[in-house]
Amino acid sequence: MTESRELTDPRTIRAITHPIRLALLDALALEGPLTATRAGELIGEPPNSCSFHLRQLAKYGFVEEAGSGPGRNRPWRLSNFGMHFGDLQDDPEAKLAASGLSRMLRELYFSRLQAFYDSRSDYPEEWQAVTRGREFILYVTPDELRAVNAEITAIADRYRDRLKEPALRPADSLPLEMLLFSYPVRLPGQ
Repeated sequence: MTESRELTDPRTIRAITHPIRLALLDALALEGPLTATRAGELIGEPPNSCSFHLRQLAKYGFVEEAGSGPGRNRPWRLSNFGMHFGDLQDDPEAKLAASGLSRMLRELYFSRLQAFYDSRSDYPEEWQAVTRGREFILYVTPDELRAVNAEITAIADRYRDRLKEPALRPADSLPLEMLLFSYPVRLPGQ
């Protein structure tokens, strides 16, 4: 498994701009190697659909076979650890594809955030006490914001090995999604 992958090819970006494929990538990240049957159970899709989408993800280098299982069971695993892309691209097709994926991911992230808050009271009190949103207004330059983002990323990176190596996860840990969005609240000069 390699580290984070930069996506610049429009076909590759469009290949993952699909809800089932994103769900499969999430399931593989959280659970480790999975067969199409087990992945289907986790994401609520038929195994044949998962098998098709896993093959498509493999075609574009997002997943790979993880050895062989009993009978026709064919486990898959992630090929890379994370991805990054941007819509500041010279190629108009790549820019359009990246914008579509970005929009789909934001919708996914916000729906999961809403689902968490809808069920927050079901979690133990210790988790309720430490999970909350924070909002800050900062006056910063682009270079300063770049530095802030790098510092926050460095903090999160200290825990990334636990995603790849389940043995490193403390017994009382849970998978946590942390979202960071930084954006101006008004245009320059306003």
